[in-house]
Formats: sequence, C-alpha cells, structure tokens
Amino acid sequence: MRRTSALILIGNEILSGRTRDENIQFLAKNLGELGIPLREVRVIPDVRETIIRTVTEIRAAYDEVFTTGGIGPTHDDITAPCVAEAFGVPWEIHPPTFALLEEYFRKTEFNTARQRMAKLPRGATPIANPVSLAPGFTIGNVHVLAGVPRIMRAMFGELAPTLRPGEPVFSLTWHVTSLYEGALAEGLEAIQTRYPDLDIGSYPFHRGDGRYGVALVAKGQDREAVTRAATEIHTLIEEKGGTPVQGEPPL
Repeated sequence: MRRTSALILIGNEILSGRTRDENIQFLAKNLGELGIPLREVRVIPDVRETIIRTVTEIRAAYDEVFTTGGIGPTHDDITAPCVAEAFGVPWEIHPPTFALLEEYFRKTEFNTARQRMAKLPRGATPIANPVSLAPGFTIGNVHVLAGVPRIMRAMFGELAPTLRPGEPVFSLTWHVTSLYEGALAEGLEAIQTRYPDLDIGSYPFHRGDGRYGVALVAKGQDREAVTRAATEIHTLIEEKGGTPVQGEPPL
C-alpha cells in the first residue's frame, strides 16, 4: 500500500533563523519506516490566513499531514484555532483535557493562558504528551504536534501506533572515493529513467583530510526494484574505474 505524508513547520522563529529545526529529520526517518514517507515540507509563519490556507491545501493532497509548533499558551500560538477554522469547526474547551491540566497546574496556577491549551477543534482526538501534559491533537488526517523537539518526539511516540502504515521505505547505498559525481551523472540518470518509482540520489562528500567522493543511493517502497537499481549502481561505479563500498562514507 502506497501512502504519503507532508509536514508543515509553523513558526516565525524558524523563518527568522532564531530557532533551528530539529524535527524534519526525525519525522522523515520515522514516517519512512512506517511506510508513510514525507513528500513535502513547508515552513510558514504564525499568520492566520497562511496557516488556514496551507492546512486546507496540504490535507487534500496527502494521506497524512503533520504540523509542528504554535500550540502553547502565548498569544502567537495560533495553530489550533487556525486548524479548527480550516476544518470549519469551533475551537473550544475539551473537558477531559481541561480537567487534566487543571489538576496538573493546580487551580491556583491554571490561568487563562494555560487554559488555552485545553481548547481543541470540535471532534479532535487528543495526542497524549508524556513530557509536559498539554496534548496535541488529530482531526481528520491532520496531526498537530508541539514544536519543541523533545515534546514532539514524545507525542509522535504516542501517535505512531494509531497510524495506518504502508510499505516501508527501503534503501541501499554505495559510496566511492576519488570519483566526482559528474563522472557518474549520465549513467545515474539512465538508472533513474529505468526506475521512475524510486528515488536515485547522488551525494558528494569532501573530508577535511582530503578524502572526497560520492554516495549513491537507491530508495523506495519496492524492495526488489531497489535491490536491482543498487546492483546497477555498483556496476556503474566499477565501469567508471571506482571501487564501490556499501553504506555511507565514514566521517
């Protein structure tokens, strides 16, 4: 079963360079293993119209959509109400979540700002947060996660078992030293043409000690096709006078 996903990173702090994203690689790796590979990532600001438009567009194009960021207690945490608006439902207090957070913060500390984190789009299902309790949520095929990497990963761990998996992504890599990718480009393009459903990648590397070369990767959800393409990559490297070594190049 072929399934696809997309990720929307929401936050002015990412676009300004103040915060370095650490979530893309984690989600790409784990979604690939679930057979729901990432096909698109968008980074957008904390702007109501942009969030609503992007969620509406992306959720129609992919099986699963993930967002990170913008679900805290402050004025600029507007992801949840915007997702509610994109689905045409109210953003309202979710009584079980309200009770959970009220107990966690104690009534005297459960102020208006923190109460915002107890509001979900109507019909949404909370995603448990083992780190700081305030949940993310799922509505339709959209999964809203925290932006803080540690919390996002914990939420994803709760969410992952509920996702419908597809065929896992499988990859094989050969690397070669002392060949530039230009020497392999024409042959690699021919392999890609023969395997249009695979991702055939070329990744040059240069090390501080003078070593250089290129890693060639065949990746996809058809294990047999990946294996055949990787064999052709091995042959291509040999034909160009290189010695193929399986796996990523050492650091």
